[in-house]
Amino acid sequence: MDIREYLDATYLKTAEEAGLTDAQNRKLVHDFVLEAIHENYKLVMLRPDVISLARYMVDKAGSGVLVGTVIDFPGGSTSLKFKLYEARQAIEEGADELDFVVNYNAYIQGLAGVVAHEVKKCTAFCFKHNRVVKWIIEVAALTDDQIAGLTALIRDVIVANFNAEDYHKVFIKSSTGFYKTENGKPNGATPAAVKIMLANAGTLPVKAAGGVKNYIEALEMISLGVKRIGTSSARQIVNGTEASGNY
Repeated sequence: MDIREYLDATYLKTAEEAGLTDAQNRKLVHDFVLEAIHENYKLVMLRPDVISLARYMVDKAGSGVLVGTVIDFPGGSTSLKFKLYEARQAIEEGADELDFVVNYNAYIQGLAGVVAHEVKKCTAFCFKHNRVVKWIIEVAALTDDQIAGLTALIRDVIVANFNAEDYHKVFIKSSTGFYKTENGKPNGATPAAVKIMLANAGTLPVKAAGGVKNYIEALEMISLGVKRIGTSSARQIVNGTEASGNY
C-alpha cells in the first residue's frame, strides 16, 4: 500500500493566520505544491485564492496530483447562492475536487430541509462539471447523535437524487480543522467520530481530516475504512515522524 494515495496534503491558513506577509504565504504555498508534486500525494488542498497557482504548477510539471479547495470555509453558514458562486469560481480556476462546509449550524437548529437542499444543489453542480465533492460536517461541533444524523442525511440525499455509479464521487468529511474547541478537546477526526460516520455513510466514502499527524494514526484511519486523509502533516506521515499542530 502506498499511503500517499490516501493523502490530501492540506494548507489552508491565510497570511494573517500564519503570521506572514501575503508574499511569504504565497511562497509557502508554492513550496507546498512542489512537495506534493515531488511526493506524488493524491491531492493538494488549498484556499480558493491560490488554486490557479497550484493548477499551473501541477500542469507544468505534468503531474497527476489533484488540486482541491474549500467552499464556504470554515463556517459553512452562508447562502446556497454563495456556495455555488464559490464553487463556480473554483472550477473555473482549475479545482478538481471541492470540499464544502455543510451548514451544520442549520442542522443543529433543526433545519434539516435547508441542509438537504444545499447538498442536493451543490452536488448536482459539481457532477455537472465532473468534479468530486466532499461535505465537511464538523464533528467537533456535533454530538454523536448529530454526527450520525447529519452523515445519514447526506447519504440519503445522494441516494435519492443521484446514480449509484456516482456515489464514490461524494465524500463525507469530518472536519475543517479550524473549529475552536474548549478544554483541549480535539477539533478534527477522532476514531470514535469516524466510526460513527462510517456506520452511517452507506456506500459513500469518508474522509478523515484534522488531527492525523503520523503514520500510525493514518494507518488506523485507513484500517477503519476511510478513503482519504486530510492533513497538513503529509510529509511526516510518509516519513514516519511526528508533526505538531491541529491539522
